[in-house]
This record gives sequence, structure tokens and C-alpha cells, in this order.
Amino acid sequence: MALRKIRIDDDPLLRMVSKKVKEVTPRIKVLVEDMFETMYKEQGVGLAAPQIGILKRIAVIDLYDDNKFVLINPIILETEGEQTGIEGCLSFPGRVGDVTRPNSVKVEATNLDGERYIIEGEGLLARALCHEIDHLDGIVFIEKAENLHDDDDINDDEDIDDNEDDDVDEF
Repeated sequence: MALRKIRIDDDPLLRMVSKKVKEVTPRIKVLVEDMFETMYKEQGVGLAAPQIGILKRIAVIDLYDDNKFVLINPIILETEGEQTGIEGCLSFPGRVGDVTRPNSVKVEATNLDGERYIIEGEGLLARALCHEIDHLDGIVFIEKAENLHDDDDINDDEDIDDNEDDDVDEF
């Protein structure tokens, strides 16, 4: 596994639509491992391939609750309700804002075995799913955020097991 460099702010790749993955190959599996390693190093809860310069429809999510998700070619099937919360993003370090997203989502994706599956998420998981799928469509959170500002109070040493109680979730 290897750490990947996270693309930040003005990198044009962050605003490009990712291409569909045709087949889950050994290279895709290594990429996913690298994405998890990079995300954990940066203490994020999600990471999309464009954030590390790869225009493939792949994202990973781990809310540190014994469930981690690999999303290849994800599609949002259903949304319900609404939630507004403060979001950050590993590609926009120190920037936060209020983002309104669905409170629950149903997503279909492919796993590392090449099988399609359904994931249903509420609250933080719904927010993470939408945030990462937006990345795959070239949409970054600052385009949806209200009250966007610098947050010098983000503490990199925070215990991420308490992420749901934190003021900012970084994807």
C-alpha cells in the first residue's frame, strides 16, 4: 500500500466527471487499499478517487464504526428528508461550511468482488455517501456550502472515534 497525494482546492481534476470502472482488476484493488491508507493518514471519513488524481468512479468511506465501504460506480437510487450540517473536505483543508444534504439515501455500487450491492445510510453515512458521489461527478462541497469560512479550530489530534459528535466531518 502507498500513500497518495491529495489534490487540493484549485486542482482542475476535482471538478471533472469521473469515468466508469469497467472491471475490478488487481490495480483497482491496490488503488482502493491506497485510498483507505491515505484517508486514515489524513483522518478523513471518506475519499474519492479524483481527490488523489484518478478520474475513476471509486470512493471509500469509513465512519470508524466497524463498517467500511468501497463504492465502485455508485448510483444514488433514492433520497429522503433533509439535514444541514458543517462539512469539511480533505481537498479543501481548513475550509468548512453548512451543507444541506438528504437525511437518508439508498445507493447501489459495486464491491471489490465485482458484485453490485445496496447500501442504505442515514445521518452521517448519508452525508458521506452524497459528498463522495458528488466528487465523482466533479462537484465539490464548497459549491453547495453556505457560510463558507476558514476554520482554524480543526484539531488534527482529535479522537476520530467521536466523529459524529464533532463540529466538522471531513470527507
